[in-house]
Amino acid sequence: MQFNIDKYIKINVLDKQKYIKLIKDKFEKVLAKKLNLLRVSAPLLVTKESGLQDDLTGVERKVGFDIKADNKELEVVQSLAKWKRFALKKYYIPVNQGIYTDMIAIRRDEMLDEVHSVFVDQWDWEKSITQKDRTISYLKSTVKKIVSSIYLTNEYIKKQGFNYVDICKDVHFITSQELLVMYPNKTSKEREYLITKKYKTVFIMQIGEALSDGLPHDLRAPDYDDWLFNGDLLFYHEVLDMALEVSSMGIRVNSDSLSSQLQKTQNNDRLTLPYHQAILNNELPLSIGGGIGQSRLCQLLLGRAHIGEVQATYWDKKNIDKCKELKIELL
Repeated sequence: MQFNIDKYIKINVLDKQKYIKLIKDKFEKVLAKKLNLLRVSAPLLVTKESGLQDDLTGVERKVGFDIKADNKELEVVQSLAKWKRFALKKYYIPVNQGIYTDMIAIRRDEMLDEVHSVFVDQWDWEKSITQKDRTISYLKSTVKKIVSSIYLTNEYIKKQGFNYVDICKDVHFITSQELLVMYPNKTSKEREYLITKKYKTVFIMQIGEALSDGLPHDLRAPDYDDWLFNGDLLFYHEVLDMALEVSSMGIRVNSDSLSSQLQKTQNNDRLTLPYHQAILNNELPLSIGGGIGQSRLCQLLLGRAHIGEVQATYWDKKNIDKCKELKIELL
């Protein structure tokens, strides 16, 4: 943990809980208004055969179990990237409108540290678009609205008495290939750190495809984001001196990009699943969507050194001992 103690402000537990609620309530309202989103309920569980499970990078083990009532195998969602697109159709959401929900998930293979836990909470959102919206410019305009929502939430928190964190509302956009050219001798995480420390608010685009060095910037599932129109939103987190990813998002695959990306990743067996068939047959709306980490956002805006300061979950002895040593209070 790169802990910048000079930038760390102590907050008592009750005040911290108050600010967490203020942040979540304010951001949710601002985001819904800017992106024209309606709040809906969402599932915690999906069946294995539905194809609705988000495979993330493709190597994470799901949390699953069978239920006695129906002799079915269920899995705890890892995200709602696929479910949301079905929901757009089911709820008859018009073009240029969308939905959002509180998503909770369990990711059992996460390495526990100051920004990762096995418990995931985020605002998952999805918006119906047209074919002409499947462009980089539309992606960028959406990112700017999300950053504006974060900036306005931070300004609101400042007015409530917590005035310790500044958010840069001007987004620096760069593709993963351009970033590789800029820092050719660095790892992808080192590149993220350098560009984010320089510009403070950064959106790295086109993640998933192999770059000129033969490697992708980061792994992405081949069947939800179109790798030409996606990216990660990063903010410079001064207390930890790091690039903190707050959102991963993108324009979703259509029939062509789905087929192409499944072919590239040798996952053509998925084409028979209901979700994939619906995309191939143009039965689902074209859409853009993503997830915005709730605890990550609170960690950023409250200048916290550990995500466990804003999220109550399991921590191993290593994290507990390190936080105790640094006098960081976990929930």
